[in-house]
Amino acid sequence: MPPEEALHEGTWLQWPHNYGYDRKHIQRYEATWIHMARELSQGENVHIIAYDGEEKRRITAILENDASTNMRRVDFLIGKTDDVWVRDNGPIFVRDVQEHQLVVQNWLFNGWGKKADYHLCNEIPKLVGTNLNLPVIDVAMVNEGGSIELDGRGTLMAKKSSILNKNRNPGWTQANVEAYFHHYLGVTNFIWLDGVKGQDITDDHIDGTARFVNNGTTIVTVNPYDSLSRKEYNCLKNAQDADGKNYTIVHLPLTSRKLRRLRDWGTYINFYVANEVVLVPKYEDKNDRAAQEIIIEKLYPERRVVGVDALELAIDGGMIHCVTQQQPI
Repeated sequence: MPPEEALHEGTWLQWPHNYGYDRKHIQRYEATWIHMARELSQGENVHIIAYDGEEKRRITAILENDASTNMRRVDFLIGKTDDVWVRDNGPIFVRDVQEHQLVVQNWLFNGWGKKADYHLCNEIPKLVGTNLNLPVIDVAMVNEGGSIELDGRGTLMAKKSSILNKNRNPGWTQANVEAYFHHYLGVTNFIWLDGVKGQDITDDHIDGTARFVNNGTTIVTVNPYDSLSRKEYNCLKNAQDADGKNYTIVHLPLTSRKLRRLRDWGTYINFYVANEVVLVPKYEDKNDRAAQEIIIEKLYPERRVVGVDALELAIDGGMIHCVTQQQPI
């Protein structure tokens, strides 16, 4: 699996609609999706999964009226979804090193341990693969894209609380899981954090705690005094890559105050790296700008860094990385 920093063909988005559990998803979310589509379309294709033909027409009209969206880079796939979290339920693109081609992997998705509706979203990887005329590989393991982080050089980072959880893969051992990741994602080295079961709907995904950046040589995480677990922070500080080398650690702050209605701090770790832009969660907080400046100066000086409103997403348990999925070239 190529790292997120590798060149993209495009980004997949599942557009919010009002046909699921929340009849106000459009009102709460759509401005964020419009902003993401606008920024992403400047440097890569934007593949939008629309609930039905009527939704496609509605979304098309909105984006066509946005002068800054490059509609030549926007296309649509009709597919019913339960929700918007394409990072977790959507296709995982990997390169088959034997066949020398891109394939779509269809890992099982069960609504983060059957906590939410998932049957429609579980069909999205097959739909995408068929639409792209790419081979679809069914993988008989529950795994969400936000629960894994790859450095592109042989190492996978994850939390036991989400993957080694009886609500995902009952009876599976760490060795079982690592064997699947080795076979399907091509990794040989693992960094495991404990995580906290039940902390949120995801059971504590890695992409809210730590990310690989700078061609897999750096781990970005929160400041040590903000860390939920000193043990996890020390694990990251002492982690080694597949060549036995330690990572450089870069810290991002949390929000200066707890988010309204969430009663928890907002994190900036859950950003998304596209070809020309880095989309960073924004919370109308004084630390928004500080986090963006660190990302510009220390992580991605060659890309535009754009804050995207993530308040409503955070209330529902995710941020910007959770609602985007890269398709490599």
